This record gives sequence, structure tokens and C-alpha cells, in this order.
Amino acid sequence: MSEKSTGTTRTIGVEERRARLALRHRLAGAARAATAEEVAGSLVALHATDPATVFLATGARLTADRDPVAEVERALYEDRTLTRMHGMRHTVFVVPTALAAAVHSSSSSAAAVRERATLVRQLAAGSDFDEAWLAETERQVLAELAERGEATGTELGSSVPRLRAQYVYGVGTNQEGPQPVSSRILRLLGMEGRIARGRPQGSWTSSRFRWALVPPHPDLPAAEAQAELVRHWLAAYGPATEADLKWWTGWKVTDVRRALTALGTRRVTIDEGVGHVLPADLEPVAAPAEPWAALLPALDPTPMGRQARDWYLDPEHRPALFDRSGNIGPTVWWNGRVVGGWAQLPDGEVTWRLLTDVGEEAVAAIRTEAARLAAWVGDVRITPRFRTPLERELAAGA
Repeated sequence: MSEKSTGTTRTIGVEERRARLALRHRLAGAARAATAEEVAGSLVALHATDPATVFLATGARLTADRDPVAEVERALYEDRTLTRMHGMRHTVFVVPTALAAAVHSSSSSAAAVRERATLVRQLAAGSDFDEAWLAETERQVLAELAERGEATGTELGSSVPRLRAQYVYGVGTNQEGPQPVSSRILRLLGMEGRIARGRPQGSWTSSRFRWALVPPHPDLPAAEAQAELVRHWLAAYGPATEADLKWWTGWKVTDVRRALTALGTRRVTIDEGVGHVLPADLEPVAAPAEPWAALLPALDPTPMGRQARDWYLDPEHRPALFDRSGNIGPTVWWNGRVVGGWAQLPDGEVTWRLLTDVGEEAVAAIRTEAARLAAWVGDVRITPRFRTPLERELAAGA
């Protein structure tokens, strides 16, 4: 495929793409970050469906003198420079607070409108509750949080009896059955940016969060917010295709193309065809001076950041590293490509397996990263929420 036929500016090959990934995702040793904010900013958004991912993804990219748990908790709960919120594809992410408005207006807001309409329809079909009932319940929840400061769902249910109500979900389908309204209402308020998850109950791996009121996000025009989000994403993940962006954002292709046009992106040739980069990002990027290894967690933003992955992940390794829903498990990296997977044994040891031969230098570097991970995780035991074949085997000592 020639540059002339595709209208591209230049070709960016696999080696340069791996170099960009190593430096911009702070995986190479010299590129590691000093703060959780630097990590999140470099990746745009940290997957937070599994709470452990936020800490493990950050820890893999911090300098050795930093405590990942303390860093993330400071940024999330003390300085509030990171925000946990529903974002792209209805997924929970941790994003830089300065980017939260763009995420909300580009992605969360429209999803929240659909979620509210769905909930109202389901309540009407499976109960006597209507929009007025829902609005009053929400008012009581918000008033209770204003008084308490923060509370768990259980605590809110004890003070707001309406949250203990149930409705019939899936009326007329094989999924029909009673469901509590509490989780749906709290999720909706979170998607609308009116409340947010605060500190968890228990350790940093816990999924039981307290809820708290948050200041409303500025209401940005959707097109402006989408362009802003794409600008950050391309700076971290470019070059990438329209399909990559559509997959990551969950937007319509027309929204993706409008954002690319607004940014004046440049077309380049990559293995998948035509890729896009920001106008100022056409200069070649050299590989890091030193080789590098990394142990990334399940759902890490680097492997989950795009749809096309063959340039860093051998397709033959996918069945071992992904679950049936397309969620990636813990991965071992060497110089810009996935070469294996890892897991934690019951005694805390981090064990790993290579899926390809990478040589003695790589094995030594991977062993060092495994020891570093085990040291800062300490007594905490980690089981990914979405388990993959290789992770299950390793965790069982196989």
C-alpha cells in the first residue's frame, strides 16, 4: 500500500510504534513516572472496573522509590486530582480530574440519558414506581449524602427506605426476577456525575465503595469534548485507526471522524492501513536506550487501549490471555510486545510463564519486575475480576 494511494504522510512501522508505547506509556525504565497523576495523564484513563487494576497499572509505571498504594490513594481521596467515573463504553475509569468534564460530556452524559430511560421503562414494567418516584428517591439519597459526607450503599439503604425496594427485572423474558433498585439508582447517579465512588471498605482491592457527592462537571458541547478527549488519546496511543478510536470510545464512527477532522490529524501508514496522529506528532521516535520488561495487570490500559493488537500481541496467544468477553488478563511484556502472563500464588509469590522464547536477558529483567511487584503488593492477595485461562493455571500452581 503506497502513501500516494492512501493519502498518508509517512509510514510508521512496528518498531517505532513499540518505541512510542514504551515511552508514552511510561513502561521503559527511563520513562517511569514520579506520581499517579503522571501515569493517569500518560494513559488518559485507567481501567477501574477491577479496583486492583488502578493500583497495579500505576505501580508498573512508577519509579522504584514510590509507594503505588499511597500514591493512588493520595491522588484519589486526598488531593482529588484523579477521579473515578463512568466513561467510555459505560466502563468505570480513573481519569485526571482536569479531563473529567471532557469524559463526561463526550461519553458519560449520553450514556446516562440512555440509562435513565431504560431504568424508568423497566421500573414501569416491573413495579408501581414511576419517574416521580425515582426523582424523589434520588433527592433523598443526595440529601443523605450531603448530611453524611459519604456512605456505603448499605448505609444509604438504612436511611433511605426507598433504596430497599425491589422491582421485577426482565418482565416477560427468561431473565425475569426481582432486583433491588439501589444499585441501579446509585449507578445512574454516578453516570450523571452527581455522586462518585470514594474510599473502599477494606483494602485497595475491595469493590465495596463509599459514595459521596461531587461538584457538577462543566457542561461542554459534545463535539468540543470529543475532540479534546481524542487529542489526549492520540497523544498517548497514536498512530491508530478510526476503528481503534471507535472501539475505545464506544462512539459512532461519525463522531470519531468529526473529532479527527476538528483536530486536523495527519494520516500515516501503519500495518492495519491508515492511521492517524496529531499534526505535531510526525517526527520519528527512537527506541528507549535500554531494553525493558513490565508486568501489567488484567485490563491494563496499554493492551486494552485499542482494537488492533497484532503488532504487540501474537494472535496465537490470545486464547490463553483473554477471557470469553475480550478482557485481557495479567501480561508479561518485553521490549514492546506481550510475551507471557503472570499470576499471584496463595503465598504471595508472583509467578509467570513465557509464551515465546525471549532469551536470558529478558528472563532476568522479568524476574526483577516480578520481585518488585511482589515486594510492594506485600500481604495483599490479588485475584482478577475477569479470569483468563493462563492466569487460572498459574494461580493454581500449574
